[in-house]
Amino acid sequence: MTMAEAEAGRAAIRRALRSLKRRHLAEEGAHSPAIEALTRPFAAHALEWKEKAEKHELELQQCYKAQSRLSEQLVTEIGEGKASKALLKEKEAMVTSLQAELEKMSEENVQLKQSLEEKTKALDLLIQEHQAVKAELEQALTKLKVAEDENQSLIDRWMLEKMKDAERLNEANAMYEEMVLKLKTAGVGAIQHNAQQEADGIIRRSEGGYMETPIPSTCTITIRAHDGGCGSLMFEHNTDKLISGGQDQTVKIWGAYTGALTSTLHGVLGSVNDLAVTNDNKFVVAACSSNKLFVWEVNGGRPRHTLTGHTKNVSSVDASWVKSFVVASSSNDRTIKIWDLQTGFCKSTIMSASNPNSLAFIDGDIICSGHRDGNLRLWDTRSGKCTTQIAAHLDVTSVCVSRSKNFILTSGRDNVHNLFDVRTLEVCGTFRATGNRVVGSWGKPCISPDENCIAAGSSDGSVYIWSRLKNDTPTILEGHSSSVLASAWCGLGPLATSDRNHIYIWS
Repeated sequence: MTMAEAEAGRAAIRRALRSLKRRHLAEEGAHSPAIEALTRPFAAHALEWKEKAEKHELELQQCYKAQSRLSEQLVTEIGEGKASKALLKEKEAMVTSLQAELEKMSEENVQLKQSLEEKTKALDLLIQEHQAVKAELEQALTKLKVAEDENQSLIDRWMLEKMKDAERLNEANAMYEEMVLKLKTAGVGAIQHNAQQEADGIIRRSEGGYMETPIPSTCTITIRAHDGGCGSLMFEHNTDKLISGGQDQTVKIWGAYTGALTSTLHGVLGSVNDLAVTNDNKFVVAACSSNKLFVWEVNGGRPRHTLTGHTKNVSSVDASWVKSFVVASSSNDRTIKIWDLQTGFCKSTIMSASNPNSLAFIDGDIICSGHRDGNLRLWDTRSGKCTTQIAAHLDVTSVCVSRSKNFILTSGRDNVHNLFDVRTLEVCGTFRATGNRVVGSWGKPCISPDENCIAAGSSDGSVYIWSRLKNDTPTILEGHSSSVLASAWCGLGPLATSDRNHIYIWS
């Protein structure tokens, strides 16, 4: 409301008030004679009427004031009404503008939806093309991996043959030097002839995959190895270094001929259940109760990898005899995992219907495993499928493969040790004795390097040695004070066995 309008309203009010006053005065003048006439008879009541008149006059003034306030309020409300009408017009104009803008945005939204649908179709086409290219790439990578594995397998086999040739040559040279020394005290012709025959025999036996191993009879060294027990033993390939793992969360390396500790590998979590060493003696792998495997470098003892993936206790581990960086492990989670030591990652996982208690490599791609359901199973690691299943025991606690890979030795809770011919997968020898008792799932027998004998510990602390070729009573080695948990036969001759407190070296 403008100032002029407000001023006009106030002027109108003032004129109304003056008009009311004039009317009041006129009415008073018109009625004054009557009032005087009435007042004469009632002189006695003059004071009372005067008070009432004053009171009424006061009330009249208050009414005037109230009327003035109401008039001002009316003017104010009229102004506010006009302002509200102006604001309403502005809002209506704004709503009209917003509706126009909404229609415009709706049209743009429709256009954007159409554009999005077109781009989505183009993206789907690109995804299909990408998947096709990815599938082709995976096929190419698979072929490349197969070719690399075959190439590495050939190289490993070639290196293994070279190592065997070098061993045979070293043995022949040693025999020749021994015979040359004997020439000084004996006839030259006869000694040369005998030396040639013995060297030829050594080479022929070595080419056949075995050297004649004498049956040990005497404990030459006793080692206080691990607190709480030593559950796993193994020798490095073609050396006298003995590797042991125990309940004290350490792996130790000993000299078999001296009993001296040469190295201690730390970092294990949980107790050591099994050990493996790669075919080039560069890495040691420990299977542990903490669901993990730990890998060290033999030279220096530096930790290389911690292999994780199993969800329960890792019961067994073995390294490939052909491929230097391939390791297999079994666990109570009913899986067998194949590991790559170059990367530290799992290459493949094999699911089993029964818990595998023990496993061992037969060649580069075939492993055998003993299971709680009593079966011996052979697996192809390339396909992850079981190729053969044989009933061996009530519960297979251990498997061991011979040096030539021609025999598999299994042990079970039925206190029987069965020897299988790998070529026919038939039992070619069964070994048992009255006092021989397998130590639960801990007992780990072994095969001699010449494959003519097997050794197995017993819960009574004795070590039983059977001849594969002679069906006679076993040789019994006594000396342990508690159950024999593990055994390992060195390729150079000594036999190692362990109990809860000590490692015994027999020769």
